[in-house]
Amino acid sequence: MTIRIVRLGTDRSREEGLRIGTVRRPPRGVPKDEYASQNWYDVWLPNVAPTAELMKIGQAAESEKAWAAFARKYRAEMKNPEKSRVLDLLAALSHHADISVGCYCENEQRCHRSILRELLAERGAKFE
Repeated sequence: MTIRIVRLGTDRSREEGLRIGTVRRPPRGVPKDEYASQNWYDVWLPNVAPTAELMKIGQAAESEKAWAAFARKYRAEMKNPEKSRVLDLLAALSHHADISVGCYCENEQRCHRSILRELLAERGAKFE
């Protein structure tokens, strides 16, 4: 049982399990009943996505300094008790089921999912 960090919309691996979209908005132009069949996600969980305002900062971050500022702010958002409990749940689930979480960004290193990976690891998540 493990958790995988994935890019939404890509082909699934066999062991991936339930795919959870940790994005602020659903994919554009895709009917809701086709999210899973088109490999976007099975369940939408925007609770652990950065706020819209913070996403703009992350997308505009061109320097390491700007990216580090985004990362600090995202980590601060995830300290909210409700969001923190969701992270705890995902980490615990990784010990009992195969799940995956992801975002649309092409480059994981400049995507909130790289920080999400760290946050889950800090909570003891079991990775592939």
